[in-house]
Amino acid sequence: MQLTPISDPDDPVLDDYRSLTDTALRRVQEPVGGLYIAESAKVIERALAVGHRPRSVLTQQKWVDAVGDLLGDRDVPVYVVADHVAERVTGFAVHRGVMAAMHRPAERPLAEVIDGAQLVLVLEDIGDPTNIGAAFRAAAGLGADAVLITPRCGDPLYRRSVRVSMGTVFQVPWTRIGEWSDAAEQLHQRGFAIAALALDDDAVALDAYAASRPERVALVMGAEGEGLSSAALNAADAVVTIPMTGGVDSLNVASAAAVALWAMSR
Repeated sequence: MQLTPISDPDDPVLDDYRSLTDTALRRVQEPVGGLYIAESAKVIERALAVGHRPRSVLTQQKWVDAVGDLLGDRDVPVYVVADHVAERVTGFAVHRGVMAAMHRPAERPLAEVIDGAQLVLVLEDIGDPTNIGAAFRAAAGLGADAVLITPRCGDPLYRRSVRVSMGTVFQVPWTRIGEWSDAAEQLHQRGFAIAALALDDDAVALDAYAASRPERVALVMGAEGEGLSSAALNAADAVVTIPMTGGVDSLNVASAAAVALWAMSR
């Protein structure tokens, strides 16, 4: 480790961590490909385990030994700051002890991500990073082989998405697909049936669909409020719904993803 104590919150070496409450995606022009922020030792550990490279680490003095255990023999700058400096830089109280600016890996080709997959989750145009992170956590815990996201879906590597996912965005293969006119054809060519989760009078109940599910299924979830686009519904081979009671017509998208994945993977 290269330990560097820093007392000035305006020091430019801390710019990668600055104003993280901004809802804009954490993309920068240098280094090429950009960065993402991994927050907490557990998340950083999972990122390192899949080969992601840290550019630097921000931590407080009491966490230095833990950072050393995380990094091992990696030659990485570690900026050591007081609590108030961390809060001034990031814009929020840093309770998890350690953050890392990580080099963003290149997105993988669709064919590589779904090779051998039987069940994939598709997130269409979901903007809330909390929902994206929770959906990835459901995918990791309930049997999805991969996650695909549409062009206007939020960034799974946004700080809050990574945190809510508990780092499972690193263990579940994922990539960004193109528009449905191309993506549906690619999925169909590889033997996937596309099942759109939506409210529709002619929708098949989830348990009935799961009971005779195709061998390879892509489950498509839409954003809350707008729901799935007409393009997604037109691309689907089946519209599937989760039967509800109590006057409730739908679930939070991450909750719905968890229910659907559980049913499909039994």
